Amino acid sequence: MTARRSAPGAAAPEEAVDVLVIGSGIAGLSAALRADASAPVLVVTKGELTDGATRHAQGGIAGAVGPGDTPAAHAADTLAAGAGLAEPEAVRVLCEEGPERIAELIALGVAFDRTDGPGSPHALGLEGAHGRPRILHAGGDATGLAIETALVASVRARGIPVREHAALVDLVVEDGAVRGARFLAADGRELTVRAGAVVLATGGAGQLYAHTTNPAVATGDGMAAARRAGARLADLEFCQFHPTALAAGSGAGSFLVSEAVRGEGALLRDVHGDRFMPRIDPRAELAPRDVVARAIVQVMQAQGGRPVLLDATAIGPAGIDADERARLLARRFPTIDAAVRAAGFEWAREGVPVTPAAHYMMGGILTDLDGRTTVPGLFAAGECARTGVHGANRLASNSLLEGTVFGARAADAALAEARTAAAVTARSLAAAERPQLAEATVPDHRSTARPGTAEAGTAPGASAGRDWTRAQLQELMWRQVGLLRTGAELEEAARILATWAPPAPTTIDALEDRNLLHLARCVVEAALARPGSVGAHHRRDAADDPAPAHPQGAPGRDAAPAAAGEPDPSFPRRDELVDLPPLPFPRPLQPTR
Repeated sequence: MTARRSAPGAAAPEEAVDVLVIGSGIAGLSAALRADASAPVLVVTKGELTDGATRHAQGGIAGAVGPGDTPAAHAADTLAAGAGLAEPEAVRVLCEEGPERIAELIALGVAFDRTDGPGSPHALGLEGAHGRPRILHAGGDATGLAIETALVASVRARGIPVREHAALVDLVVEDGAVRGARFLAADGRELTVRAGAVVLATGGAGQLYAHTTNPAVATGDGMAAARRAGARLADLEFCQFHPTALAAGSGAGSFLVSEAVRGEGALLRDVHGDRFMPRIDPRAELAPRDVVARAIVQVMQAQGGRPVLLDATAIGPAGIDADERARLLARRFPTIDAAVRAAGFEWAREGVPVTPAAHYMMGGILTDLDGRTTVPGLFAAGECARTGVHGANRLASNSLLEGTVFGARAADAALAEARTAAAVTARSLAAAERPQLAEATVPDHRSTARPGTAEAGTAPGASAGRDWTRAQLQELMWRQVGLLRTGAELEEAARILATWAPPAPTTIDALEDRNLLHLARCVVEAALARPGSVGAHHRRDAADDPAPAHPQGAPGRDAAPAAAGEPDPSFPRRDELVDLPPLPFPRPLQPTR
């Protein structure tokens, strides 16, 4: 396929593109920049180009770039944090290709902090469950913003077409393959984009919960649309709750206080001032996030629900006074410092109240190493994808790395798919007789889900008529499907969710509510299907899973090709994950490299 290219700021092209990228965080823009070198690309995003979770990432990006560090050491830490459920081959790819992708970000203009000005070594930070300092930061605690700014500038400089304020309604599925998507614009128009391949990079679903560090746009749109199109989802029971969100002021429990603060020496204390992490885990405040978050919740329960305190008064050289420490904290963590002070705390002199909040979805759309989903023509990268690199618990600062590594891989595979689909898409466009971004003449909100599944509307036998609000759903998920769960709580949540009907997607708010309801049901279903505790999925009514790791001899991603009709070994075995839904593969899938 070919498409007219437009200058920066010009209207979107009126012909088909080879690759449609939905989402504008690090995964989406990395994919767009990679694909743009070889074929026409269009980026569509629900909000502004700079909206999304990437710009909010404080902690940094992990990578084996320091002296003495190796991808193997980074991989070992990633596998350990994943509680035995991270896939070794996916982790190897992440850690081995990560340094090259980081170098590309530097070439795009990301100025990672250095120890002593230009030309000096990069200042590498330490975070929980990392065996050594390997976290690159930019602007102290503004790493995500620096990366997003550089990627957006590059997209605009190249003149890659971008459509903002257009929310994904559903994917266009033709002859069993995804060949585009339908969108609802902020002004109410319905838009259709046709493409040879679609890359979903729509981020996570933190808005499922009443307390989250995620931005308002994180409503799981890509995951829900992929499910309705027949793609498999997996590992949705693993939602990472960040241990330390600010629990004061407006939006309490939503502003993230980076793990890097604990990496610099901050301690966690109960309301009596006693430090509690050393008696829970030998790694203390730098234990994996699931361990720290559960410990905080248990301490909070013991002290009547009051937050714990993050004590940064130990940060800095011995003997410095509070004023000097205040200047140090303002230099190292300027964004956090401003937020903490705005909430009324002098954190150089006193503890700051913190509480866990929903932060990151380890599960999502099941993909292989090249971002392929189980539906031809559809690819996924970033937080909406389940690549296997995180297992049951994401290692700190691996999220930005995953976005850039697998965003690039998904772009390469999507380009190959688009070339094979070019003739088919061209015929579809000719038959449709409309441009790629045309108003739909007949609005069609029917779901593409298969009859009989929960995503086709409501659970079988449910009344499906009860009115509900997003706030009610978020409170239900926080209370019944949160950091600590029981089977009875999950069953009750499933019963309630089954009585709620998804709204007609006639507005962007309604679109988001529909997606949140669909995903809430999926999360509960996945959590019920895993009776044991492992990683971020903690069942108070069950012992820890005694053997969460992959069985020895499980087929690897580079195993021999699968026979026709058999599951592809480039995906995990069915007994290793909670898989939604249990569908046969539409065709054998193989990595492109």
